[in-house]
Amino acid sequence: MSSPDAWDVTPSEGIALQRRLARLVRRRWDGRRIRLVAGADVHFPARGVSRAAVTLLSYPRLELVEQAVFEGPCAFPYIPGLLSFREIPAILEAWRRLVGTPDVVLFDGQGVAHPRGLGLASHAGLVLGVPSIGCAKSPLFGSFEEPGRLRGARSPIRDAAGKTIGAVLRTRDGTRPLFVSVGHLMSLERAVEIVLSCAPRFRIPEPLRAAHLLASSKRG
Repeated sequence: MSSPDAWDVTPSEGIALQRRLARLVRRRWDGRRIRLVAGADVHFPARGVSRAAVTLLSYPRLELVEQAVFEGPCAFPYIPGLLSFREIPAILEAWRRLVGTPDVVLFDGQGVAHPRGLGLASHAGLVLGVPSIGCAKSPLFGSFEEPGRLRGARSPIRDAAGKTIGAVLRTRDGTRPLFVSVGHLMSLERAVEIVLSCAPRFRIPEPLRAAHLLASSKRG
């Protein structure tokens, strides 16, 4: 089993699949012009139910262009490090309801800053074939030092071998930082630039804020 869109797996099968798929991740930005940026988030309103939202915003003005929601059953349990198997199926259903195609997608989760190098953003990027960025609110893997207190301050996230796998980024003065990493078809420098430019007012980038509000709402 090596398909990136295999979801009916056991936890051990999921771990093995992540290790294989991690080799396919491309950590290079292709230089495309960004006109549309998306945010994806998943909420769990009840046991066994997931509600995914994908929002599409203009870039760099960050005006809402389109949004889509899907709510349905969720069978995969909550297991740290395996969130892609729990969340991506619902995200894909919401994605299929979009008319437009984003140039880059921000996910509320990890990219390559993951024990096996394949977090939610990397796995989804491979499935969708779209540049993706992991933008998490808390760390999962790697070591880091707290960045400076001003907006734009950053510090590297490193694995046990000392390799840089992400960045701790301050998007607002004095607020808690975000944990940014490459998803797929993306460089870390470009990922940091995009996240910062998408967060002109709040800690959380606008595409993810909009997706979170929609996923946690009963409307849509």
